[in-house]
Amino acid sequence: MIAPVAPLRRLCIIGVGLIGGSLARALRQAGQVDEVIGCGRGLANLERAVELGVIDRFETDPAQAVVGATMVLLAVPLGAMEQIMAAIAPALEPECIVTDGGSAKASVEYAARSQLGSALPRFVPGHPIAGTENSGVEASFPDLYRGRKVILTPLEETDPEALASVRTMWEACGARVSCMSVAHHDEVLAATSHMPHVLAFALVDTLSRWGDRDEIFAYAAGGFRDFTRIASSDPLMWRDICLANHESVVAALERYTDDLMRMTEAVRQRDGDALEHAFRNARDARERFLAMLEI
Repeated sequence: MIAPVAPLRRLCIIGVGLIGGSLARALRQAGQVDEVIGCGRGLANLERAVELGVIDRFETDPAQAVVGATMVLLAVPLGAMEQIMAAIAPALEPECIVTDGGSAKASVEYAARSQLGSALPRFVPGHPIAGTENSGVEASFPDLYRGRKVILTPLEETDPEALASVRTMWEACGARVSCMSVAHHDEVLAATSHMPHVLAFALVDTLSRWGDRDEIFAYAAGGFRDFTRIASSDPLMWRDICLANHESVVAALERYTDDLMRMTEAVRQRDGDALEHAFRNARDARERFLAMLEI
């Protein structure tokens, strides 16, 4: 018989928004956390998090927030990771585990190596592949991670027990956890997440500068809304992601640009066979992807 997993005694979430707030809600719902401490710069958001029962109390100083914590989640923009790590490192308990939810891992690894010092073996880089275009604690909900993937990218120094604890935490939220290297994660996510966001932002930006933009948006149908939904995401967050993972994002965009130019040429030449082949291949690939989600 498998022994029950003990709940986290004290979880500290630095950045109580969609990602951090949903984690707290999910762990509370599963009975897997005793106390949740929030930390952030927005006082109104933190007060609202207490009202909603997402956190028990809050601190605005990261070093104070992590005192006594057994697990710390860094759910802050990538550009703030190094500063936050520098602030919390001296205050971490010896057995405290630190993880994060950053969408690009190379920059997070660099920040951890430069700032966490002796706490580095207890750091487990992570990335929940879940989210919406909304942000803030009001947008959080307990089922965000149910059935969704969470990628952990442990370092060579990562303590196996720390890795197991972070895995258990995410599995308690209903997530499916896998591990991969930092480099492979950044390459895969550049293609499947970062580039699509750039394309959505770019399309809406282009149309916003079109001569008859009001009429264009007025007649936009469901396909436009579906394709551009993620362009409602946080611009600052996605700026940081593109800068942090710039090499992989550029490589993905260059590859896409080559294919788009071939598609442009097919339309220019009225090459119906080439267009149909590309469209059929895309449709079949998407159907295989949707079938994988149902497994």
